[in-house]
Amino acid sequence: MSTEISTLGEFGLIKHLTEHIETINPETSYGIGDDCAVLNYSNEKDLLVTTDLLMEGVHFDLTYMPLKHLGYKAAMVNLSDIYAMGGMPKQITVSLALSKRFSVEDMEDFYAGLRLACDAHQVDIVGGDTTSSRTGLAISITAIGEVEKGKAIYRNGAKETDLICVTGDLGAAYMGFQLLEREKEVYYNQIETAKTDAERMAISQPDFSGREYLLERQMKPEARRDIILQLREAGIQPTSMMDISDGLSSELIHICTQSHCGCRIYEERIPIDYQTAVMAEEMNMNLTTAALNGGEDYELLFTVPIADHDKVEQLKDVKLIGHITKESLGCALITRDSAEFTLKAQGWEALKEK
Repeated sequence: MSTEISTLGEFGLIKHLTEHIETINPETSYGIGDDCAVLNYSNEKDLLVTTDLLMEGVHFDLTYMPLKHLGYKAAMVNLSDIYAMGGMPKQITVSLALSKRFSVEDMEDFYAGLRLACDAHQVDIVGGDTTSSRTGLAISITAIGEVEKGKAIYRNGAKETDLICVTGDLGAAYMGFQLLEREKEVYYNQIETAKTDAERMAISQPDFSGREYLLERQMKPEARRDIILQLREAGIQPTSMMDISDGLSSELIHICTQSHCGCRIYEERIPIDYQTAVMAEEMNMNLTTAALNGGEDYELLFTVPIADHDKVEQLKDVKLIGHITKESLGCALITRDSAEFTLKAQGWEALKEK
């Protein structure tokens, strides 16, 4: 009898397949279980390696995602993992599986976005692979970076009384996705109901005025190199860190599970942009739920010792949202009216049955 992969989900499957894998090479400082693997080939630096696979129809929709933006985003999601370990990215390799519907010009657009992202973060494109695909476009990028010896920041270092911090704002990328999906549905409904060529010609493109920030957060995310530089300059060494790709709740639970601790975060402290709030109200969606579970923000979530409170307060674009507690207290959100709700990992998870 076979077991459906959806019963385990992405993280359950990874754990099931890898929990008995043991590393045998002394150069492998840290293997599976964090944003990057950490390799030891130098007395001064540790090497960071991460990889991501993006599939058409699962991670992106070319109906509304321009290939140049896709190239930019594909690079950024990998660079973000390097920053989430406290490191600096140096190189990437790019592998593509292409169906026959893509032209040379399409791939030039994709690489234009890829190069734009790499240039902005001083990263070299050093190799990769291409092959054919019968199902659309698949993108696999491996990023390589470095961090000072012994300074890699893992998910498992959070301690009781540590402060919980996030960068930027949350939920905007998710609301941008909801906006694009809504307008896509409206557009195709208009095409299906149009009976004459004149009616088809009269179909207008969506008006995204006033929603530009939401679209940018979804289609052109920015990895937070600036935050890593700020932390170094301030002399702050976070005790744990992740990037927020699958949603704040999911990432917090990862940190607490691996650090054997609990947490309390406060609804009123979660940073949310005005456009996000307006869009959530328009779509009759709970704003806090969008911020907790939306994902694709690619902001940094990290914990610091309480002694660094004053230093963290001086950091630009960093918000204190809560603190680490004993494991027995679990993970909870404190609402604006002081009610307490258990955090659940409801963000994006590949392979989970929807």
